Amino acid sequence: MAQETTQEPPSAPTAPARALLPFILPAVVVGVAASLVFVGVSAAAERLQGVLWGPLPDALGVGRFSVLWMCVMLTATGIAVGLVVWKVPGHAGPDPATLGLNAPVLPPAVLPGLLLATGLMLAGGPSLGPENPIIAVNVGLAAWLGGRFLPRTPGALWPVLAEAATIGALFGTPVAAALVISEALAGRPMRGRLWDNLFAPLTAGACGAMTTTLVAHPTFDLGLPPMGHPHARDVLAALVIAPAAAALGMGAVYAFPYVHGALRRLRHPMLMLPAGGLLLGALAAAGGELTLFKGLSEMGQLARAPEGRSAGGFATLAVVKLAALLVAASCGFRGGRIFPAVFVGTALGLAAHALVPAVHPAVGVAAGVLGMLLAITRQGWVSLFTAAVLVVSPAVLALLCVASLPAWLLVTGRPQMQLREDGTPVR
Repeated sequence: MAQETTQEPPSAPTAPARALLPFILPAVVVGVAASLVFVGVSAAAERLQGVLWGPLPDALGVGRFSVLWMCVMLTATGIAVGLVVWKVPGHAGPDPATLGLNAPVLPPAVLPGLLLATGLMLAGGPSLGPENPIIAVNVGLAAWLGGRFLPRTPGALWPVLAEAATIGALFGTPVAAALVISEALAGRPMRGRLWDNLFAPLTAGACGAMTTTLVAHPTFDLGLPPMGHPHARDVLAALVIAPAAAALGMGAVYAFPYVHGALRRLRHPMLMLPAGGLLLGALAAAGGELTLFKGLSEMGQLARAPEGRSAGGFATLAVVKLAALLVAASCGFRGGRIFPAVFVGTALGLAAHALVPAVHPAVGVAAGVLGMLLAITRQGWVSLFTAAVLVVSPAVLALLCVASLPAWLLVTGRPQMQLREDGTPVR
């Protein structure tokens, strides 16, 4: 009797080293350059922010974070960004409500206006981060300069390198870039092994992260008390908080097309953006100065003294910040949604700890950030990674993997916080 043999399906071929070596230099250059663009814009915005929210109100005899000054500054920021969108060539790029982390390749003439609008937004106080417009600028620069100086390099490579480099620079680690790129590759036909495809983007992400680390010394650690061996109550807390945060985030996602549509009826950027700034001023009056800006340093202020606020106080900050994120993303401010969403998740986690002291603050914050980011970004790996690095506790990672399952069931297949050109949500 003949013995049957089974053949295993052939695995994807591994690329020889000589095929990967030519990508190292372009990846290194893009990584360093993307980081310097990010650090430069952030530093310039911080300097302007220091003037607008420090010596200027002091000279005018107005409180730095008084209700009057917050309303004036946010409305003035809307006017300034509106002027850029209206008058500067390229109009600061397409409607930001239609963009995600995967940025289109914009013409070079659009990029200066987009950079200017982003810097003004970061300094003026709207609740958005730098990630989306900085990625778009770096993608546009890499595609333009790469095609000009290295025309034989595949054109599709430059956007991938720029995205990976910018994400690495934003988070200070190439791991985030590798996770985002691998998640994007999962839905595409791929030639060769995964790590061969990740080699050049990971190189760019590593160089972007190292450049940012050496120049700006970023940190995401909130300094929360470390968590020891997890207990059953920690599992229960994570399973409750992450879906609750995801449900709250989905409320903003469902409201997004309606708020965007209402503001778009004003039709002109000199009406939409100042109106959005005025609404943001009213929200800042309700939530206070911690609900301003992208939220990274403000998270640190929350985490340093969690006992100083009640559960209601933390919940109010979370709701106001989420509403501010919704308005800022709807009215045309150029910015990303990850950093303010992280602030919202942090506030929710601290609210859970204040309400039920048995909930460890590290568990509460990590689960809250995980659920909120899953709803706002729909990026599973980035959500897990960001939630984990905030608390710097290895024990929390297993809890987050468990908590991500019910949270993902709440958000998958539902509308995303990104719109098509006709105003309908992307699914």
